[in-house]
Amino acid sequence: MDKNKTLKIVNPILAILLLNQPFSIIMGAVTGWKPFGGLHLVGGIGLLILAAIHLMLNWGWVRMNFLKSAKKKKA
Repeated sequence: MDKNKTLKIVNPILAILLLNQPFSIIMGAVTGWKPFGGLHLVGGIGLLILAAIHLMLNWGWVRMNFLKSAKKKKA
């Protein structure tokens, strides 16, 4: 699977997990149901993993836009 196809899968899941975080904590506070705490924890772990994958897939862009100027400043 190439990078673009992988990003088309990772990005929507990443967005859903990002929206899940405030939703689960608010619903847990409002209802007091413990499953929302578990959903928040599992969603947070998934968010961290997918964010790392997203960063790895886009590392060329990060290097080109952010790390290139750091190299020029050293020289």
